[in-house]
Amino acid sequence: MTAEALAFAAAAAGAVAVADMRAFAAGGGGGAGRNPALARLGRRLMPRAVAAPADLERRLAEAGRPGGLDGSDLLAAKCLAALAGALAGLMLGTLAPGRLGLAAAAVGPVAGFLLPDLWLARRRADHVRAVRRDLPALLELLAVAVEGGLSPAAALAEAGRHSRAPLARAWSGLAAQVAVGVPLADALEAHRRELRIPEVDAFAGALARAVRHGAPLSDTLVAQAREARLARRRAIHEEAARAGPKMQLVVAVLLVPSVMLLVAAALLGALSGGATDALTTF
Repeated sequence: MTAEALAFAAAAAGAVAVADMRAFAAGGGGGAGRNPALARLGRRLMPRAVAAPADLERRLAEAGRPGGLDGSDLLAAKCLAALAGALAGLMLGTLAPGRLGLAAAAVGPVAGFLLPDLWLARRRADHVRAVRRDLPALLELLAVAVEGGLSPAAALAEAGRHSRAPLARAWSGLAAQVAVGVPLADALEAHRRELRIPEVDAFAGALARAVRHGAPLSDTLVAQAREARLARRRAIHEEAARAGPKMQLVVAVLLVPSVMLLVAAALLGALSGGATDALTTF
């Protein structure tokens, strides 16, 4: 009875967690306050005095802070996922023989605790790809706005209004900070630290220098957009080049042995048929 209860609890917790994360990822994680149910439930179970590590906040910022999650939300989700993993580990421990059951019971909570980290790493990789994909077009839009006579902060706000890209939303946030009195150089430095992408570092540095020295900005933005497109093209070519050996490995490991087995089966069939005919004639 205990094993059945543990199995039901683990299956229910795992199904809720997986469905919640899948729905959250499919929806793009957009909108503040749209935290996954896993995080909301974990926040109710955790003490309010528990603070999230600074590293967790940094990784959330690098991932674009999906759904408005903060470090405490993700830490709560990790703790609840560890509890679900512990239940699953206990269930497997009751079914597995000997030391394998102990290993399953020990690995379950660790795997559950690390699962949100894997999700966050994937979200960060998706966010970085989206930023690099959208950066050239947004830089050109920003250059047009600057050429039209807008200040850098107003141009950032204008780019945010005309695009739904994650980077454009971040630029809207920069413009909002400047509107309430934050120096643009400080806002750009915080933006650069959050993303940690070389192309964004170059953009933030050029914009800060233009504001500090009054240098023309539109030509610099157009040149950076051109360089960002070339960098993205090189990255696509490198990814395609890395995909070639992987495809060759699949062909060598799976397709070639399969074809050889088919040829061997045909040869064996022909040889056995010829031997049977020879015996019948004899």
